[in-house]
Formats: sequence, C-alpha cells, structure tokens
Amino acid sequence: MIGRLPILDISPDNDLGPVKAVPGERFTVEATVIREGHDSLAAGVVVHSPTGRRQGLVPLRERAPGTDRYEAEISLPSEGRWSFSVESWSDPFSTWLHVARVKLPLDSDTDLVLEEGARLLARAGRRTPRDPALTVAAGVLRDTSLPPLARFETAVTDEVLAAMEQNPIRELVTRSRRIKVAVHRERALFGSWYEFFPRSEGAQVDRAPGRELSGTFATAAKRLPAIADMGFDVVYLPPIHPVGVAHRKGRDNTLSPAPGDPGSVWAIGSADGGHDAVHPDLGTLADFDAFVAEASTHGLEIALDLALQCSPDHPWVTEHPEWFTTRADGTIAYAENPPKKYQDIYPLCFDHDFEGLYAEILRVVRHWMDHGVRIFRVDNPHTKPVVFWERLLADVAATDPDVLFLAEAFTRPAMMRALAKVGFHQSYTYFTWRNGKDELTEYLTELSRETAHYLRPNFFANTPDILNAYLQHGGRPAFEARAVLAATLSPTWGIYSGFELCENTPAAPGSEEYLHSEKYEYRPRDWAGAAASGATIAPLITRLNELRRAHPSLRELRNLRFHHVDRPEIVCFSKHRPGAPGEPDDAVIVVVNLDPHHAHEATVRLDLPSIGRMWEEDLKVTDELTGRSYTWRADNYVRLDPANGTAHVFTISGR
Repeated sequence: MIGRLPILDISPDNDLGPVKAVPGERFTVEATVIREGHDSLAAGVVVHSPTGRRQGLVPLRERAPGTDRYEAEISLPSEGRWSFSVESWSDPFSTWLHVARVKLPLDSDTDLVLEEGARLLARAGRRTPRDPALTVAAGVLRDTSLPPLARFETAVTDEVLAAMEQNPIRELVTRSRRIKVAVHRERALFGSWYEFFPRSEGAQVDRAPGRELSGTFATAAKRLPAIADMGFDVVYLPPIHPVGVAHRKGRDNTLSPAPGDPGSVWAIGSADGGHDAVHPDLGTLADFDAFVAEASTHGLEIALDLALQCSPDHPWVTEHPEWFTTRADGTIAYAENPPKKYQDIYPLCFDHDFEGLYAEILRVVRHWMDHGVRIFRVDNPHTKPVVFWERLLADVAATDPDVLFLAEAFTRPAMMRALAKVGFHQSYTYFTWRNGKDELTEYLTELSRETAHYLRPNFFANTPDILNAYLQHGGRPAFEARAVLAATLSPTWGIYSGFELCENTPAAPGSEEYLHSEKYEYRPRDWAGAAASGATIAPLITRLNELRRAHPSLRELRNLRFHHVDRPEIVCFSKHRPGAPGEPDDAVIVVVNLDPHHAHEATVRLDLPSIGRMWEEDLKVTDELTGRSYTWRADNYVRLDPANGTAHVFTISGR
C-alpha cells in the first residue's frame, strides 16, 4: 500500500540483503516524497538500533525546489544490525507560514489567517515539554491592538521558527518499510593487504635439481616485520594445504613436472589431507597457530584463501564422488576455462548432495576460524551457486560477525554485484584493467556512488595471475602510479609480493601470466639486496600507507570526487571528510600522470566546494610525497615527469 503521503525510490537499498556500512561511515539517504495539492510536507530519516529502539529523526532536505527528491546524511555509531526508515508528514505550520506571507501584505483574510496561526502555535506550546514562547507568540497573533503585519512579525521570531522546525507539528504521518543496514567492523571497508606465498620465504633453491627445500611457517614469519613496517594491515596467504601429485603442474604451467617441483597450491589435497590440513613442508597446525600469533604481535591479520576445489588426490574424491561431475566415460571432469585447462584441479558440483557439501565446507571454515583466521579470500566464488554463499555467509555472521569474506570474482558485472549483495564484505574489481583517465573516472564513479552501499572494492594492483600490460611496459613509473591510484582511490588496496620490486616479465607476449610464475615454483626474493640498491618502491608504499592511516578522508569510498584536467594523461581527484564539531576538515587532493613514459603539464581546475572550501579561497597545499608546499586556487598548473615522480598527494593546511 502506497501510504497517505507516498514515499518512493528509497536509496540506499539492497534487494538481496542489508545495506553495508562501518561505524562512523557517512552515507546519504534519499527518497522521493510527494503529496496532492499545495500544502507543505516534510520528511525525515528514522534510525533504529540493533535492538529496534528508535534513535531519533534526521530531517530530509529537498535536493532542489520542485524535484520532490529529499536527502540527508547519516552515520551509525557501532557494529550490528541497524535499520532506517523514512517518514513523511503534512506540516501545517509551514503551510500557514506560506499563506500568511502571501495574504497579509495583501490585507486578505487577515484575522482568519492570524487566528489559524495562533491555534497552531498554541497547540505546539501545549506539547510536552511545554514551550511558553510558543504560547506567548499565539497570544501576540490574537492581539488586535496591533496591525496584522506587526502581529505576525512580532510573533513569528527566529526563536519561534527554530522551535517549530526542531519539533514540528506532524499530521498524516506516513512511514516507509525499514531498510536493513549491516554495520561491520572497520576492516570491512578499510585496510592494506599484502599477499605472499609462505613456501617461498626461506625456500632453498640453490641446491641440486629435485633437492630444493620449501620455506616454512617459521621462515615465513621472518617476513612479517617488514610487511608491517610498510604499513600493511592484512597478510593474505594463498592455499596452505597439501598439494596433489596427480597431474601436478610443473614450472611455467607445464604438464611435465620435474622432480621436486612443488605444484600449484590451488591443486588442494593429497594423502596428507585436504582443506582442513596444512602442507607438511610448511609445518604443522601448531606452527600455523604460531604464525598467526606472530602476525598479531605486528598488528597484522591473516586472510586465508578459501579455494573450493580439489586435486585428484583429495580425500573428498574417494569419500564423496557425488560432490564432483562425472563425465560420460566415467572420469571426473577437471576445471576448464577454454582455452585454459586445469588438469590438476577438480571443481565441486553442488547439485547432487548440496546439504552434505554445505555442512563440510561450513565445518572447514569454522575449523580455520578456530585457528585465528577472521578473514577469508574466496577463490572464484562465481563458479559456485549464489544461494550457497548467501547461506554460508549468513550462518557465519550469525555467530561471528567479525569474520570477513573477500570475493575474488573477475567475472560479469551482474554476478559480481549479486555476490556482494548476498553478503560478501569486499570484492575484487576491474581496477587492474582501468588505466586511462576516462575509464578510471567512469568506473570509480560507479564504485563510489552507484554500488558503494553494497559492493566494497579491494584494489589489488597485481595478483599471481594478473600482470597487466601497463605494468609490463611502463617500468618503475607505472608501478608507482598504480600504487598511488590503488592506495588513494579505494579504502582497501593490496599488492602481491614482488610488486614493490617492479617485477614485470610476462610468460609470453600478450600474456598476463608472470614468467616463472610463483604459482608453480618457489620464488625466494633478495629483499635486503633490493633495499640496498634502491631497486624497490617499498618507501613509496610505506608513505602511502602512512597517509591512509593519518587521513580519515582516505578511509572512505563514497567521498571520492574527480576534478577537471585539460590533458588526458593527467587525472585529479579528491577525498574530503568534514570534521566533527570543533574539529578540522580533512581533505586530500591527488594528481597522477598516467603516462609512465613522458612528462606532461596541464591545468587542474578544482571544484573547491566539494572539498569544503569557497571558490575564492587560496589553499596552502603540501605534497606529502616530496614535502614541498604550494599555494593553490581553483585553477592550478601542474607538471609531472615520471623520472622525478608520477604523482602529487596534497594535503591542505588551515583555512
């Protein structure tokens, strides 16, 4: 039923689950509110706590006269299942004000108009708590010893108007349905991720062929202080489980492994166990527990890969053949994404024993939760039923709402959005393939406005599977530019180990695979040597993460705004967060040269009101990457040479 004063097209909303937020994150509620005739109406947002308690009314303001589109900005203070609704009501006092301001100067119906106003004010004055000022104003409107206009002007003071606005007379109140909001912990929105293979850290590869030794959890733990020193929050581990032997892939994805080749960590399962076991080369479950504990001492969380697939040697293959697809010749179908073939991997089939498979996967997830894992990076979730994820994520959230899931789904937009809507806390995106200004602007506008209330992007600049052509051909400036973009455009970003060394050799021309991919072999790196020679951009990454922690505006998504630049090679954007009462605003302006090969100069035209400033203001800006300060205005000259730095990251001092 539409209601007496219709409330339409409420935003944000999610047709498959709750809207998402974190504590203190500001978001805009919008609704179309209409009524018949010419009487005034008003509307507001009502926030309901996780216990269902009404938390007050935030007024909605019409976006522009005559649009009937109302909006207000709200935030929720703590984690939990909140909700909001929109209320509309007839506002007889505002209606009367309009009539009085039209009729009284015309000396039309003056006594009647003033008496109607007096009754409204007297009615408002009798409310609890009583407001004597409104009762006095009603008396003034009835004082026939004064001329009509004088009665109105004497009675309707700023104090009276403020009181009526703060506590209006509400008639014909209409309420919308409640919109659910899941308020997650801050890490669901903000964080810096670092991916590395534990087996490569401390691996011994300078031995006789077939005699190489894997790194262990103990040797991998020695890498954690450096990761923490770069300012990362989350260490993401690819699968740490036993690797199958059947159809094992050799180096560079060959079908003929050499003795000692460790195989792909995504070919999960062997005689040593399945998804609830650790590879014996890495150590034991106790060693994993020690690794998690050591990470925690450095302020790092562990994100574990949840890859729901099996090698032919996985115990599930013999114990539960109904969990796989059997072909006409009786063999189990291996994974394919033509022309790619994954002979060492069997995908799961959910169509024969959904309940049994579901129970086992939930058990596996809770097993790792019991061992300190509170973040899961889910491999290829788009190849499993969406209804499976909806149920699994809801069941985990019911008991452990702090556990987060990242969807690694490089697939069609509709599927990516559906996975986010049913509960995934974060999502991989197409950022890796958005390298030009127009495509960055279009895509980030979508992510920060259209889908921000349910899809949170995680901007990985590279992955073990994705070495974009921009990085292959752009050299160090390309890595610097992509790091700046990822770290400032998105509240959550990440890199795969080796990015800081600018590793950029592809397996073949036109391929996005790395040559000597770490997926198929040990890749220990000389971190100390790279630091000594300067062959690393770790200092830049560290500075970016420092700025992200220091500036609240960089911890948000919905506050992103692009600014005009008269050259296609240079992009400019800002993030602004208004300060709480008594606190300063926070604004960051980023300018990036997207051409890693050439210097470019341009004029940047800032939309100053979008960063909380007036058009005529001068800004003292400091480039936080160089320490240099400048005076900026609405129009500003920039020149960026990749040889000297691909970007400015400006902060603003004072007013």
